[in-house]
Amino acid sequence: MVKGIAASRGIGIGSICVIAEHELTFEKKKIEDTEAEKKRFNDAIEAFKEETTKQADDIRKRIGPKEAEILEGHLVMISDPTMAGEMTKMIEAGQCAEAAVEAVCDMFIGMFSKMDDEMMRQRASDISDVKVSMLKLLLGIKDVEISKVAKGTILVAKDLTPSMTSQIDKDNVVGIITEIGGKTSHSAILARALEIPAVLSVPDVTTLVKDKDTAIVDGTEGIVYLNPEGDVLSQYIIKREDFIRKQSELKGFLGKETVTSDGAKVELFCNIGTPKDAKKAVECDGEGIGLFRSEFLFMDNNHLPSEEEQFAAYKEAAVTMGGKPVIIRTLDIGGDKDIPYLNMKKEDNPFLGYRAVRYCLGNKDAYMIQLRAMVRASAFGKIKIMVPLVTCVDELREVKKMVAEIKKDFDANNIDYDKDIEVGCMMETPAASLIADILAKEADFFSIGTNDLTQYTMSVDRGNADVAYLYSTFQPSVLRSIKHIIECGIKAGIPVGMCGEAAADPLMIPLLISFGLTEYSVNPVLVLTARCIISKWSKEEADALAQIVMSLDTESEIVAALKAASKE
Repeated sequence: MVKGIAASRGIGIGSICVIAEHELTFEKKKIEDTEAEKKRFNDAIEAFKEETTKQADDIRKRIGPKEAEILEGHLVMISDPTMAGEMTKMIEAGQCAEAAVEAVCDMFIGMFSKMDDEMMRQRASDISDVKVSMLKLLLGIKDVEISKVAKGTILVAKDLTPSMTSQIDKDNVVGIITEIGGKTSHSAILARALEIPAVLSVPDVTTLVKDKDTAIVDGTEGIVYLNPEGDVLSQYIIKREDFIRKQSELKGFLGKETVTSDGAKVELFCNIGTPKDAKKAVECDGEGIGLFRSEFLFMDNNHLPSEEEQFAAYKEAAVTMGGKPVIIRTLDIGGDKDIPYLNMKKEDNPFLGYRAVRYCLGNKDAYMIQLRAMVRASAFGKIKIMVPLVTCVDELREVKKMVAEIKKDFDANNIDYDKDIEVGCMMETPAASLIADILAKEADFFSIGTNDLTQYTMSVDRGNADVAYLYSTFQPSVLRSIKHIIECGIKAGIPVGMCGEAAADPLMIPLLISFGLTEYSVNPVLVLTARCIISKWSKEEADALAQIVMSLDTESEIVAALKAASKE
């Protein structure tokens, strides 16, 4: 038995097919006929675009538009004038096409991989995928035809890239195991969309197995059994049937309200990153948008998005949601999220530096453009404005003052907007938690960001593996902070939501019910799972469990108690 990261839930039992890595070696020779080499390079780009477009179209038809965007992003990368232009310059200087592709891609990979944000590191993985695909085209290397593997296959690879994952036939592939990758990697996203169990980051798995070995992939627990004994196999056959039955039962929660077992109604929203993601939220039966990460409008641009560009994006999300709440987080950059055209200065400690609301209030002209776009879009739906990384009440007051100025201007110019548009704040710092009672007097709502709240409370760099053992929302200090924030919101009569990953955690949900959380915002694909778990708990049962948990001293004791009481 070996362990990895549980990336896609479910249990797969089958026969292994190892996807071997090719040796992408080449001679870095001096090129005399640079025009011919540029043609060879451009031909490879055209072949890459043609193949990737086919793969994206296939994913769009079989899975959905959101998943197709992953490969469409690869097309954008190879078409980027900066990337392709740098490669062309190197070829004109006498480098071979392979060397140019490798050098430029490695430069961007190095830049993105140093960032602590998982989404930014994923860009490094995407560029690596583009690099490998381009080198294979230039070197004339053909890949294994994943689309033609036999039924009951478990794919094993060092890294299952999006271009490889796009070829998977879910009728034939029952499990995925890789040596690298995490929960938010694109291969994990596609595996979840295909509903194929996946365990990633299993050390040296490609050398531990061979073709035709039998394996069990437990994508829920992050466990892999290689050539399992008969009793283990029998147990997992039963577990697999039980999992399939439970997944089938989830469909019964479509179109239902989100209520506890004793009838208390709560709201179940979705986290999104683009306006198009709102369609996925609707498809998955989300009751609103609890977090629209607006920074991706800025990151996917080479210029500051205009008011019209931003207005169109926010309006699209609002219209898609048909009057359901859409909470838009204002620009959250800095730290590990760098936008080159903004020319942000380098800092020794960017996570504690000039980021999020601090940056926005220091650049009010740009911030005013974003706030105007949000307020304008509120005429088309129930838009709410959320301010990130609040640490003192002055910051929230300043944003509210800017919104008031916009309202005054819109009234004078007869521009429609929601007169009751709400302004709330992310509760994701120890400072905000400690003054939650003060902030509750100013904010229209709270939304707890457990990812940063955990990081800052525990003084843990999420990207540092040496201290990763401390990064847990179940640490007593973090749980006490969450409880305090919710209590302050309730006392002030404002809604309190949670948009961090913990909102969908089956172990956390009973505690949140006990604490009084009124809005849960999760990944769209987890809506029905969260609704099902919420439906199994009454307030009385949750309170009894919370009383035990909050009296415990350590994270391990807390997790053990929650697992023992789990109703998943």
